[in-house]
Formats: sequence, structure tokens, C-alpha cells
Amino acid sequence: MKGKANVPRPYVLLSVATSVDGHIDDTSPSRLLLSNSEDFDRVDQVRADSDAILIGAGTIRADNPRLLVNSAERRNARIAAGKPEYPLKVTISASGDLDPDLKFWHHGGDKVAYTTDAAVDKLRDRLSGLADVVSTGPEISFGAVLDDLGKRGIGRLMVEGGGRIHTAFLSQGLADEIHLAIAPLLVGEEAAPRFLGPASYPGGSTRRMQLAEARTIGDVVLLRYLPKKESNA
Repeated sequence: MKGKANVPRPYVLLSVATSVDGHIDDTSPSRLLLSNSEDFDRVDQVRADSDAILIGAGTIRADNPRLLVNSAERRNARIAAGKPEYPLKVTISASGDLDPDLKFWHHGGDKVAYTTDAAVDKLRDRLSGLADVVSTGPEISFGAVLDDLGKRGIGRLMVEGGGRIHTAFLSQGLADEIHLAIAPLLVGEEAAPRFLGPASYPGGSTRRMQLAEARTIGDVVLLRYLPKKESNA
């Protein structure tokens, strides 16, 4: 899959909630709810403002989310603005091992799944009639994903994880904004998943990202960073 240079890539917003010690979940079978109701409502608004929402295959398998705009009022506002009721739902799977019975495929609007040349035929068979399946080449190319989404008219992409997906976007310099919601919880489990993994990030450990906003939402603190811009401090 080749992108066209004259088609702009989407604005990429990474959205994540973590514990104070940097975890996005614990190791229990059920999902750890880090945000409060007010922050979940904020996230719903961010979804409604987006043209597409992306989560990785691992998150789909672990959480089995529907990944919807929950507010009927916000969905109606999208329709009134000439947009689809729901943002495009996007996932990435190098292996193509995605269960067609998962909720992700059966709720909301259109879906697209990105995979590799080796897995594309298998995934198309599995998701026939459920999603558009696109190969990015011999390996997953996040740049190619953005190029293809740009060709689909996606101007704003919300990325909701998991950790490998967030790490890839940030380490490859593809993220324009981070919404980091910090919950007053300590997970403390070594095996619990984290927001980011080890990687070579642009500028290394001495480069300070620009902080665009900091505010409290109940007992949660929201930090909004612009990783492509440097701090003036």
C-alpha cells in the first residue's frame, strides 16, 4: 500500500488514562477503570470530535470494547454536521488473529483493519462483510496507516492504545497531541501493562515536550502535551 504525498495525514491524538505509577491496567481478568465518570464523559466528547478511533488488536482481545460515541446528543450533532453517526473504527494486527465475534465489529459504523501481506488474505476471510482489510506491506507501517486514512478523508485520528500502539506512534514521531489522564491509584504490579514501553523517542530523554493544558477533572488530572513542539521553559 502506497500513500500519496499530496494527501495530508490525520492529526493524531493519543488518549490514555494511567495510574500514578504509569499503568493502564492491572493483571486481573476484568478491566481496571482508571477514569471517573466526568472524565469518561470528556473522552466521549473527544471521540465525537474525531473522524476515526484506533485501538490495537491486543486491546480488542483483552477488553472486547464496542468503542462507540455513547451520547445520543453527540451522535445527533455529528449527523447534523454532515458526518457519519460514529467515527470510523480502526485496528492494527500484524498476525491477523482477530475474532469476528468480538463486539468491535458489530457496533457502530464502518471499520478498517490494517495488517501485513502475510496475514491479509486470512483476515479478509475472517472479517468478510465486517471490515475493510488493508495490508501495509511486509510489516506494519504506521506511516502507511496514516497515509491510507488521509486518503479516506480522516482529518483527526484518536488513538486509544494499547501500550504498543502508543509507543509506536510516539517513537516514530507520528503523534501530534497526548491526552494523559492520571488517576489517584497505584497498581504496583510488575506484570501490569504500561502506557509506554522502551523505545528510542525523538530527542531522547532531555527533550521536553510542550505542555498545552493541565486541569483537574474530579480526582483525575488531565495533562495535554504537544510532542512535536518543545517546551519554552
